[in-house]
Amino acid sequence: MENKEILLVADTVSNEKGVDREIIFEAIEAALASATRKKHQQDIEVRVDIDRKTGDYDTYRRWEVVEPGENGLEEPLRQISLEAAQIDQPDIQIGDFIEEQIDSVEFGRIAAQTAKQVIVQKVREAERRKVIDAYADREGSLVMGQVKRVERGNVYVDLGDNAEGFIPREEMIPRESVRPGDRIRGYLYKIASEVRGPQLFISRTAPEFLVQLFKLEVPEVGQDLIEIISAARDPGMRAKIAVKSNDPRMDPVGACVGMRGSRVQSVSNELAGERVDIILWDENPAQFAVNAMSPAEVTSIVIDEDTHSMDIVVPEEKLSQAIGRGGQNIKLASQLTGWTLNVMDEAAAEEKSEGESRQLVENFMTQLDVDEEVAIILVQEGLTTIDEVAYIPESELIEIEEFDEEIVQELRGRARDALLTMAIAREETAEAGEPQDDLLNMEYMTSELAYKLSRRGICTMEELAEQSTDELEEIEGIDAEFAGKLIMKAREPWFAEAEAE
Repeated sequence: MENKEILLVADTVSNEKGVDREIIFEAIEAALASATRKKHQQDIEVRVDIDRKTGDYDTYRRWEVVEPGENGLEEPLRQISLEAAQIDQPDIQIGDFIEEQIDSVEFGRIAAQTAKQVIVQKVREAERRKVIDAYADREGSLVMGQVKRVERGNVYVDLGDNAEGFIPREEMIPRESVRPGDRIRGYLYKIASEVRGPQLFISRTAPEFLVQLFKLEVPEVGQDLIEIISAARDPGMRAKIAVKSNDPRMDPVGACVGMRGSRVQSVSNELAGERVDIILWDENPAQFAVNAMSPAEVTSIVIDEDTHSMDIVVPEEKLSQAIGRGGQNIKLASQLTGWTLNVMDEAAAEEKSEGESRQLVENFMTQLDVDEEVAIILVQEGLTTIDEVAYIPESELIEIEEFDEEIVQELRGRARDALLTMAIAREETAEAGEPQDDLLNMEYMTSELAYKLSRRGICTMEELAEQSTDELEEIEGIDAEFAGKLIMKAREPWFAEAEAE
């Protein structure tokens, strides 16, 4: 290959592939260096320098300057010691290179083949970098392309300009049929820079895809007059989005539905008929949950801030509707609100409330050593822990009709003693191990009892389930009947697993 032909190759490939001319020169230099190493039949370091204007090139053999190890140089053909290098170049440093010009190889058939392979590889890498650069600022947005092929449920999409998108099977809407040549939209959720394999990952099941479609169909969303707060999907079946208006004059639900449902229908058609419920967002979490449960009718809600959950109470005849087919409605409502929602009918809610109240009564009776009547009064007044008994203002307790100052002082004293006892118990069990959350949150369990168990090496429900009633009876405050209740409650997960199997 004449030197002018090197310039011609660089110009031609650069124009055809849209790749920078410098990348082509670097590819040819790498090919010539590879051919030089093959000619010398040694693993030497070679650098080729092509003049970008004339196409002339020179070849150099290189040695890296290193500090020899105990056994000398690791790669004698590619390295030179610092001491030896400084004989000719006193200022040279470790990491620099010594170069010596050698004969350049003729660009024959083998060298040309090597050059072709290197050029193809470099061009491919450059094209990939070009695609990544072009889509870098489009991650998190909608893309559209033409289906190139479908392999085992995975869909490859031609996005144009040598860019290819990849929709994994799990990111396709279930039972959705696509064929080569179809136009398809998706949500670009990841851009990867792998040397091989797909780079632009697209989803049709992500909730964000639903949000982007509404931005496309509802101009008010794109103009930030309406804001989509959250979205939840059961792809291909049903979805919910929560919307709020930034303009008090605008109805966000009506705007997203459109005239005769035209806007929401366009989104549904894009999602293979997926039904979309549009929910009005509310800053009050309870009201938002009520809205999210639509179309189910909610009679009451109990919020538990500690566990970030809500008990949703519905009429018995509406229970199946509130749950939805396969739990779909309650699952989507939970995802939409970000709260764990537990739906139940009024009878179950009342039974649960009574059970929780009974548990609180038993806790107070045990921890404060009071009779049932006093414990019931404390629960009816809204107290749930001995911390509250010990530290709420004394005036609030004295206001309770059944209590006088003497009783209040006695209760507060007992509560503080119980807290001190538990604190000491925690210190004593620090080395033995802390009781785990599953044990602490187990029914019938109190903090004091959990720490008593942990002192005996029982820190989890699993470890409690392995105990016998005789072993638990040795612990102060546990009789045979209560020991049996604890063990059976701890073994419930075993029974559930056995039933599932």
